[in-house]
Amino acid sequence: MDISLVIPLLNEEESLPELAAWIEKVMLENGYSYEIIFVDDGSTDNSWKVIESLRLKNPHIKGIKFQRNYGKSAGLNEGFRAAQGEVVITMDADLQDSPDEIPALRNMIMEDGNDLVSGWKKKRYDNTLTKNIPSKFFNAVTRKVSGIRLHDFNCGLKAYRHKVIRSIEVYGEMHRYIPVLAKWAGFNRITEKPVEHRARKYGVSKFGLRRFVNGFLDLISITFVSKFSKRPMHFFGLWGSIFFLVGLGISLYLIISKFINPETFALTNRPDFYLALTALIVGMQLFLAGFLGELIARNSVNRNSYLIEDKTGL
Repeated sequence: MDISLVIPLLNEEESLPELAAWIEKVMLENGYSYEIIFVDDGSTDNSWKVIESLRLKNPHIKGIKFQRNYGKSAGLNEGFRAAQGEVVITMDADLQDSPDEIPALRNMIMEDGNDLVSGWKKKRYDNTLTKNIPSKFFNAVTRKVSGIRLHDFNCGLKAYRHKVIRSIEVYGEMHRYIPVLAKWAGFNRITEKPVEHRARKYGVSKFGLRRFVNGFLDLISITFVSKFSKRPMHFFGLWGSIFFLVGLGISLYLIISKFINPETFALTNRPDFYLALTALIVGMQLFLAGFLGELIARNSVNRNSYLIEDKTGL
């Protein structure tokens, strides 16, 4: 199969028929073998009924439905697991991404040898303070942390070589950092393509302040997990040892001082005593956390295993 299109959605019943027809037109014009995987992330409108009716008209359409809202990352992860095409393309279901970009994105994978191509919305139609400024901040920080020179990490329009999606797992709010996950999985041929961004035609934006907070926390998580998920003791053990040695050093200083001048001060009256005690306790806790982390890392299970029984498919 040439292309798998993975499209997560939430309450997009109005845009789905137009999007499906547009994709079908592009595929027929270019002679691609394809599948469209709609992932309904717990919609409360008639989105799933629309997907069922579209499938009756077009056998290339498939559907996955969650019983409740799990988020875009979970939707992408399940879509990736179902995708069979040698090139996998993701896009949003709100018609702000143009299916006309599909042939160029596929060519950049198959002909130019890239592993991942990320869309770059140079001209946007949603330049709001609550969306544009946080987006620029995250893009700048992610470029700095990852070393990947992309302008728009969070663009929903992306193309992947099939082996890329088989090598990563997307959870939490990690969908915005998929290029980072791909790089840390060993795929270094990552580039971007300026793409058309269209004004929203139906529905409302799902973006909110909560995503800003979650995105920042996930950036910290992905930075830590990428470096220490398989060796947590290297992080916790190092800092635990540093704190413990600092506390031990202060304690030895206080003990020696007490022996030299036994009547000059009481240990419990010195701020140094409580600083040493705190450092010793924190050091032991960090070291223990690293030890437990090593045990967990060796016996971890798939983070998205809870989704296996909580979905239906077409």
